[in-house]
Amino acid sequence: MVKLVEAIAKSLVDNPDAVEVKETSEVNGQVVIELKVAPDDMGKVIGKQGRIAKALRTVVKAAATKADKKVVVEIVQ
Repeated sequence: MVKLVEAIAKSLVDNPDAVEVKETSEVNGQVVIELKVAPDDMGKVIGKQGRIAKALRTVVKAAATKADKKVVVEIVQ
């Protein structure tokens, strides 16, 4: 899942070298994936009214469901 989030995020931003994705500990059976991008690229990852972020979470959730896992994507600064 980490590679999936990283690949999608790097294709969206202007500065792909600043993209950091890490998987944190499981909380109540859910894996938390933190996505960190450059401050200038934050708007590109979130999108208007959060549409890009919602689409990213939907794709990851679909892939996680296929792998029988629960994954939460958080965009952090």
